[in-house]
Amino acid sequence: VQLQASGGGLVQPGGSLRLSCVASGRLDHYGIGWFRQVSGKEREKILCISGADGSTYWSDSTEDRFVISREENTVYLQMNGLKSEDTAIYYCGADPFDRCDLGTVGPYTIWGQGTLVTVSS
Repeated sequence: VQLQASGGGLVQPGGSLRLSCVASGRLDHYGIGWFRQVSGKEREKILCISGADGSTYWSDSTEDRFVISREENTVYLQMNGLKSEDTAIYYCGADPFDRCDLGTVGPYTIWGQGTLVTVSS
């Protein structure tokens, strides 16, 4: 499967964005995670959704402001109440063995190209 992320842009603090991750094939057996990265720092996990049953995992730093969902071959990241510290490049990644519960970046071997989110007034 290949992934393509989109939906980033410039938004004011307190605003919302919805990111999309479109897959080239079915996602029934993949865990799809959203991650973000700031230059010079490690990639940070945000949320993951299981292809098998739609269960969701993670989300510490983003609290309940972000929500992950899936429709067909697209996984969305709805981001609300955006803060300046949410500024980053956002990536979606796929784990072919659907291991969201591991909570690590390593299993995600397929990546989209990243989409930049800038939160600024």
